[in-house]
Amino acid sequence: MNTKTDTILPNNLSDTYKDRPRVVLYSHDTMGLGHIRRNLLIAQALSLSPIQPDILLASGAPEASHFAMSSGVDCLVLPSLYKNSDGNYRSRRLRMSLTQLINLRRQMLLTAIREFDPDLFVVDNVPWGAVRELNATLEYLRIKGKCRCVLGMRDIKDEPSAVKREWKEKNNETAVRRYYDQIWVYGDRNVYDTAYEYDFPPDITDKIHYTGYLDQRLRFALSQQRKENDVLQEYENHDTPFALCTVGGGQDGATLAETFIKTRPSRQIKGLVITGPHMDGEIRHRLSREAAGNNHLQLIDFYPEPTLLLNEADCTVSMGGYNSVTEILSYGKRALIVPRVTPRKEQLIRAERLRELGVIDMLHPHELNIRSLSDWLDRNAGLPPLNVHNSIDMKGLSRIPKLMEN
Repeated sequence: MNTKTDTILPNNLSDTYKDRPRVVLYSHDTMGLGHIRRNLLIAQALSLSPIQPDILLASGAPEASHFAMSSGVDCLVLPSLYKNSDGNYRSRRLRMSLTQLINLRRQMLLTAIREFDPDLFVVDNVPWGAVRELNATLEYLRIKGKCRCVLGMRDIKDEPSAVKREWKEKNNETAVRRYYDQIWVYGDRNVYDTAYEYDFPPDITDKIHYTGYLDQRLRFALSQQRKENDVLQEYENHDTPFALCTVGGGQDGATLAETFIKTRPSRQIKGLVITGPHMDGEIRHRLSREAAGNNHLQLIDFYPEPTLLLNEADCTVSMGGYNSVTEILSYGKRALIVPRVTPRKEQLIRAERLRELGVIDMLHPHELNIRSLSDWLDRNAGLPPLNVHNSIDMKGLSRIPKLMEN
């Protein structure tokens, strides 16, 4: 008796959906949620374009499945990695060695690529993948020859000397030359010229396309379908000024969140703090106790579509991650950025450049205190949005589908 349970589809049925192009968007997601949220936004832009591809998101963030997704988009969630402040990796949840976990992720990625058979593979930020987990996948795609590979980069990675050193140590130029057809820089060249600042050689520079920043308002229409009404309804059509505080994934956002909780503006302001799902549990409980005595302040750990809340906010206080800043620019919100300054200078450089353009305010974390934050809230809560789109290129999501077709 044959006990095999695998089902093989008839040829005519398995070929039914091959008329649509297929795209895989990979992000390693070892710290924060910016990478997966950026890929979700790109997926939405592609799904709404005339191309209408089928899209598989490969992500190391278990929260990925909680976000709203367009039709034709699905998610492969990889076992989670954790990146320490010193840059070293380990398993976030499973009791496995790093070698075991990377081997598991590597096999999952390679199997998914073989079965999904993409026409476009977009790798976010890390040319070899986390701990070189994409080696086998990239080599497979190069030999197969059908799929175009793109490296997607945020505008700023770190100060130039650190990026040059990292790219040399990790042999990233070899990966780009061997495997990647294009590099998409998700930024405005007039804000930060990535190729110039990092002194990329001519053959690498020739592959670069500056898309412009990604206008996060595209997510708003899809987000409306999944409103978390128990939270959002408290802030819609509000009369009292509303200030939103976000700290990314929350892994290193406790100081900013706690300072926001302790602020005492001279006038009444509604406050909401999103601590992020990666904040240490004990720290989150302590912050919850500190916030409990303030009737105008609420604390939550995760919100699938923070743009719904940002749209309602009068002003926002945030760390300076790429996604957080582009959301702020998209909505033109009055914003105070308190950037991370270690182990990378990425957030500090981005905040300084945008402050020079007059589109955000910046406070160095060493200068953060209850008084400085309270004073900023007094000056900015209730002011109208800024007209950012006249000075910053935010057209990336209209350019990416065209780049896919080229």
